[in-house]
Amino acid sequence: MNHKPTPHSDSPIELSIARERLRQARYSFNLAIISTAVSAFISLTGAGLLLTGKANEGAVTAACGMIASVRCVELAKDANDRLDEI
Repeated sequence: MNHKPTPHSDSPIELSIARERLRQARYSFNLAIISTAVSAFISLTGAGLLLTGKANEGAVTAACGMIASVRCVELAKDANDRLDEI
């Protein structure tokens, strides 16, 4: 029995589930935006360290910032996909 709720369902449980999914998607999206801003700051710090001659520290910082940026994009895409499902 594969019951999928219709978009215009009046069931209180289904509406509650849809609201909860929407809330979680909003929080995921907001977290992704904040994380992206933080990782951009880390990347800029790494670039600054590279320019000042502290290559080892700068390379590590820039790499961490790039890894964080990739993860943030994945989080934002996941939140967007969940919104599309609703």
